[in-house]
Amino acid sequence: MIFAIFIILIAIQRMFELYIAKQNEKQLKVAGAVEYGESHYRWMVLMHLSFFIVLIIEVVVLERDVAGLWPIWLTLFLIAQSGRIWVIRSLGKHWNTKIIVVPDADVVIKGPYKYFKHPNYIIVATEIIVISLLFNAYYTTIIFSLLNVWMMTVRIPLEEKALKEHTEYSTVFKGK
Repeated sequence: MIFAIFIILIAIQRMFELYIAKQNEKQLKVAGAVEYGESHYRWMVLMHLSFFIVLIIEVVVLERDVAGLWPIWLTLFLIAQSGRIWVIRSLGKHWNTKIIVVPDADVVIKGPYKYFKHPNYIIVATEIIVISLLFNAYYTTIIFSLLNVWMMTVRIPLEEKALKEHTEYSTVFKGK
């Protein structure tokens, strides 16, 4: 029951985030935004959707229970959720699940972007690990951590390229 409630709450959160992303995408495209990574985006979405499907299968079929270390995993999850909200608020209308860049837009250097170039990807990696481990889903942890690393080797360079081509990203993040 706890697992089902947890998954439902995350699903609601993700659907709300997709709604925000779609609204932001419309505004950004009206402002002349350029989209990168259309070819890999569907694979990223499939990976994230598959994460939850495989997690559910592992927990249900292998009868996984809440981890003994659940207070630690839940605390890390809540910290990651706070980070997720911080990222979305810091990027404002520029936050999206897609790589969408408005030419000559100011580069965001507030919030977690003062400290990291790609804080959202750190948060996603953390979530994959802690959500899985919260329910002892070890196979899911390993498989999707590796898939996420692979996806980031595609996505981060493409995002950097888009930002460098259309903004002062190279200057703003020089040396970081």
